[in-house]
Amino acid sequence: MVGPRAYIFFALNVVRFLSIVSLILVFASSIFVIVTDVEAVNAFQAAKQSGNATAQDFADCEYIENSTVPNQIGGVFWAVINRLLIIFQVVILFLSEIGWPSAFFDRFFPVLGTGFGLGALGIFQGLIGAAVLSQHVDDFTLVSAFFLFVLGCINIRSITSWREDAKGVLPTTNLRTATNLDLNRSGSSNSGQSSTSSTMYEKSSGVSEFGAVRNASRAGYGFGRQGEKAAGLKGQFSSLCFVRTISSS
Repeated sequence: MVGPRAYIFFALNVVRFLSIVSLILVFASSIFVIVTDVEAVNAFQAAKQSGNATAQDFADCEYIENSTVPNQIGGVFWAVINRLLIIFQVVILFLSEIGWPSAFFDRFFPVLGTGFGLGALGIFQGLIGAAVLSQHVDDFTLVSAFFLFVLGCINIRSITSWREDAKGVLPTTNLRTATNLDLNRSGSSNSGQSSTSSTMYEKSSGVSEFGAVRNASRAGYGFGRQGEKAAGLKGQFSSLCFVRTISSS
């Protein structure tokens, strides 16, 4: 009989497949929007030069007709840069979904690597989908972006949905007690471990590095007034001992 974890495995793979499909659709729609914007800008410039419309008609347009390009200084540049950045992000997410190259993501972009869950992927998908949906686009681009946004929400939701199941899988670390620590200081291969263990033992039991027992009442006074007072008392005590030694000799 198939267990519940098998159904979760199949569901995750279905979501992963749909995520890859949505990324491909957004990639294709972004290229389509770039081509449409360039054609609309060319038509806009041709109409301006031909004199078919007045200058006031062009100034009243907030966006160039049939495009996502704002009618302002550098509008064409920023519109194209926006689409190119979206395409770049889609390519990165697509490579992380197929798991190649996994070593690159684990080292340079770990939130999309094998050591992290689907939360970061869902956030990036939601941001891309919201950026596309915030503009007036054609139906193909609209459906693709909405599809990607929904899958991003599903990936974000997967964090809270299966968090309870993942608690038993996460590794736990327990510190050993001081009585079980290895205090061997020999020059063997376990020297690093033994030195670390001895340091922990010294902190817990109050034994210094050379075997002297540390007294909590004789702690360091630092460089303040207490330290100056303690240093002065020690100097007087040592001078008295030196005078007694000379007088007795």
